[in-house]
Amino acid sequence: MRRHLLPLLLLLAFPALRAQDRSVQPPLTRMLFVMDASNSMNAFWGDKPKIATARELLLKSLKELEGQPDLELALRLYGHQTHIQPGKQDCDDTRLEVPFSTNSIPAMRATLQQVRCLGTTPIARSLEKAATDFPPVDRNDKRTVRNVIILITDGIEACDEDPCAVSRALQARGIVLKPFVIGVGLTDNDRYNLQCVGNYFDASTPELFEHVLQVVVTQALNTTTAQVSLMTEDGKPTETDVAVTFYDQRTGAARYHFMHTLNDRGIPDTLLIDPVYTYKVVAHTLPPSVREDVKVRPGMHNIIAVDAGMGTLHLKVGSGPPDAHTIMCIVRRKGEMITLHAQEMGTTQRYRTGTYDLEVLTLPRTLIPDVRIEQGRTTDVAIPRPGVLNVQPARPGPGSIFQKEGDKLTWVADLDPAASRWQYRLQPGNYQVIYRSGSARRTEFSITKDVVIESGRSTTVTF
Repeated sequence: MRRHLLPLLLLLAFPALRAQDRSVQPPLTRMLFVMDASNSMNAFWGDKPKIATARELLLKSLKELEGQPDLELALRLYGHQTHIQPGKQDCDDTRLEVPFSTNSIPAMRATLQQVRCLGTTPIARSLEKAATDFPPVDRNDKRTVRNVIILITDGIEACDEDPCAVSRALQARGIVLKPFVIGVGLTDNDRYNLQCVGNYFDASTPELFEHVLQVVVTQALNTTTAQVSLMTEDGKPTETDVAVTFYDQRTGAARYHFMHTLNDRGIPDTLLIDPVYTYKVVAHTLPPSVREDVKVRPGMHNIIAVDAGMGTLHLKVGSGPPDAHTIMCIVRRKGEMITLHAQEMGTTQRYRTGTYDLEVLTLPRTLIPDVRIEQGRTTDVAIPRPGVLNVQPARPGPGSIFQKEGDKLTWVADLDPAASRWQYRLQPGNYQVIYRSGSARRTEFSITKDVVIESGRSTTVTF
């Protein structure tokens, strides 16, 4: 054990909250204190042994937690059963001393008053076992259960094990760790070793530890309020009716899903958000509107602004009655080849403001570049109604349809050589059909016919 170190590692672990359950009942919080009682806790910090200061501040916190509704507490100690000896240490010296209950504070107080600091610092093993201290969730209890671990230690891992690996394993089992690391006199290397477990803070006084402990307990007990303001280009929080997801920034796990709403006063509705996580907030606009590294402050109303200015694209097909045939339009951001959306002609869709390239899947394809979507406005894009080309040969045979521009031919489609009739919906324009009967074995028997396709009309070519 390295006695010159005084990190106070406060490790919080929460299972995923389900947004749809949070309005049913207040969550049940289970808070497990994992307390370092190793031999190094006998060393002085200021004018008192470290164990005395930590015990005094923890007991003060427990007093403030008495009578707290929807709260169960438990206490695990480590390093308190086996005397440390030169060249020998007991890395299994960790035990749940006070199990979870709604009235565990008296037992925790008595245990802390009597604890003797004897052994080593098995942080990884204590965390691993602590994950099993939480009772299974009662299926009949409709409340959300929030499992919280607060680990208080005065040193780094002493048993050649890896707390970071334990953290990853707990995450894989559905427990997400949110650590707060406070250290005094740590070397750069020691800080680096702790960064994979949590967020590092430097504490120089017991008063700072007291403050951080209060912050952590507050975050552990409470959700806080927030609103997501979807901002227009002119800075107004009036965009709405968009699905929004809150992801854990560190792990990528989804924490909340909801459909954004403006309340009766025309402002974004208030949400209850767990302040422990750092979030990646994604408004599922087209394309998505994303804000990274969002932190919410407990006990306050947080406004999370996301740039999400939108306009509407209305795709139309000529005039007249609706066309019974579906024509799709590929929408891409200007200069990008990735398909953003396939929108059906005759529909409207909201997009982020900006410039887009459209590719309408007509025959032949219709390319419409540089379509501008503006804030709060509808952009109309129309294509002519197609016409119908009927090809009726005397006998089946191979052939092709070409778009004709002067002497230039551009392939449009092949005829099915096994079919006796063909029908194609083509955009208005000039075309040429080249055909040869399947029974004709000489190229000179090929037949070429020009045809003009008019919008909304049917044209028949016979061979």
